Amino acid sequence: MKLAIPEKAEKILRKLEANGYEAYVVGGCVRDSILGRRPDDWDITTSARPEQVKALFARTVDTGLKHGTVTVLMDKEGFEVTTYRLDGDYEDGRHPKEVSFTASLEEDLKRRDFTINAMAYHPDRGLVDLFQGMEDMANKVVRCVGDPLERFQEDALRILRAVRFSAQLGFSIEEKTRKGIEKLAPNLKLVSAERIQTELVKLLVSPHPDYLRTAYETGITHQFLPEFDACMETEQNTPYHCCCVGEHILKSLVNVRPDKVLRLTMLLHDIGKPAVKTTDENGRDHFKMHGPAGEKMAVDILRRLKFDNETISKVRRLIRWHDYRPMPEMKAVRRAVNRIGEDIFPLYMEVQRADMLAQSDYRRAEKEERQNGVNACYREILEKKQCISLKMLAVNGRDLIAAGCAPGPELGDTLNRLLEHVLENPEDNKKEILMSMIK
Repeated sequence: MKLAIPEKAEKILRKLEANGYEAYVVGGCVRDSILGRRPDDWDITTSARPEQVKALFARTVDTGLKHGTVTVLMDKEGFEVTTYRLDGDYEDGRHPKEVSFTASLEEDLKRRDFTINAMAYHPDRGLVDLFQGMEDMANKVVRCVGDPLERFQEDALRILRAVRFSAQLGFSIEEKTRKGIEKLAPNLKLVSAERIQTELVKLLVSPHPDYLRTAYETGITHQFLPEFDACMETEQNTPYHCCCVGEHILKSLVNVRPDKVLRLTMLLHDIGKPAVKTTDENGRDHFKMHGPAGEKMAVDILRRLKFDNETISKVRRLIRWHDYRPMPEMKAVRRAVNRIGEDIFPLYMEVQRADMLAQSDYRRAEKEERQNGVNACYREILEKKQCISLKMLAVNGRDLIAAGCAPGPELGDTLNRLLEHVLENPEDNKKEILMSMIK
């Protein structure tokens, strides 16, 4: 087997070898190259100690010396070079208490998480696959190296990573590995929210975000997203839906493009439904005010998982408006863009479509007609550059003050009244017309 590796990575391998050390590219870059995917990073494993690596290369960064990792800079590109190592006992479910270096590539590969990540490659010696990673890729399975219980006890984050790799690659999880996940899922409580967040986002923006179902079935989401578990256990007896809240969420994830904000919005857009569910005398379920309830819950969840403020702001606004349905009329759509916000209105339309496609076929044609009409109006608004916000208004506060208006709250009120007029009458967004109105 011949893999194409970057010239700079090969230069590092050759220089290490020329000085008497072994070196291979290793891990995810090998896996992705075999699968025809473009690797994000090229990691190198070597028998050279960190100080020996540093002595060989002019520009290095001490990325993690105690774990044997040095980043070698080739031009402006960095390559992590890590010494073959053995991990000591894991006392916190995340990090080894100590690390010792070894001269054995096999010992180094043996400590890795999954067989598909435990392969090494050298341009001359070819592929080193000691744990049947190639066979597992052919069978499309994620399987732990050795005993799953040991691997997951060493590093609890591997529990979530198994599902993430499954979703990214479209693989199933091998039976013993899955049983290990089910048994040790509670250990995820040992993992920081930031690390959980990273893996969750990778899962959500993968080609198979609905594999979050596996995370639910194995008890993973119960550890950091119990609100989703409640959704998986909440039925929707209503003609607008054909499955429980959780399954609707999973369908909606598949129906929206793999953007972080959009996928997080679909994950959380109905998260408030279990809390507000009522059932009438006819047995029909209702979820009134689930939008506001969901918005508040989503903010709590995203803060708990340490998401940044910009992401939280966009997701909460999209959830707030996800059930808002303007009529497909120019006036109504201008007001909708103004209310929802110019910056997220295109995302709002994607959210509405994904939500609709995850519902039953009940009144589907009517819903599609309205959404298509709103889209057409929005495109026309953009083409005609019609005013939909204060910043697009033909006059501003300075103009009003120059005309004799006093600074203060009334100035803002006047601008908002002018905007209201222009939303109704876009042709009046001209300075002379608006100034004549205030006079």
